[in-house]
Amino acid sequence: MLTFAAAVFFLIITPGPGVLSAAGVGAAYGLKSGMRYVLGLFIGNNLVILAVVTGLAALILANPLVRTLLFGVSTLYLLYLAMRIAFAGSKLAFAPVTTEPGVLNGVLLQPINPKAYAVNTALFSGFSLIPDAILAEAVWKLVIVNAIWVPIHIIWVGFGVRLKQLDLAAHQQRWINYIMATSMLLVVALALTAEI
Repeated sequence: MLTFAAAVFFLIITPGPGVLSAAGVGAAYGLKSGMRYVLGLFIGNNLVILAVVTGLAALILANPLVRTLLFGVSTLYLLYLAMRIAFAGSKLAFAPVTTEPGVLNGVLLQPINPKAYAVNTALFSGFSLIPDAILAEAVWKLVIVNAIWVPIHIIWVGFGVRLKQLDLAAHQQRWINYIMATSMLLVVALALTAEI
């Protein structure tokens, strides 16, 4: 179980759309919005886990057209989130952002987040903990994943919030938002190069 827990930790803490967007929402909109967003990510991630465990994800992702479509939608959605973070609190936004990302935004990200499927497939199909009791193993893995997943995402939101609390000048806050958004765009670029 310790090996499994270590794998969970390292797979989740590495920058991906979920943690980067959590930090970005925290930096751009504050703790309450960040926590609502993380609640949505949590719900969405557990929906992805359910799809992986039941085999639904393998069935859906086996179709190259569906896989390409999901990848395209996730890329567009990440670009949208990056734009919202980049232009939060900035007069540079070409479309005014009046609502903060919340639970629904987090829920919507995970089912189209390629990293969520890759990580959960690796965790739930590998690392045999209780080979004779598949259901018990899935439950234990779910508990361990969430026990590590939740604090990591809260820490990332806290990192973003801490940046916001530094009470930086408006132009400095905009630059932090730009850096957060650029980090998300780098994840998108890495995913695009992996697909090509």
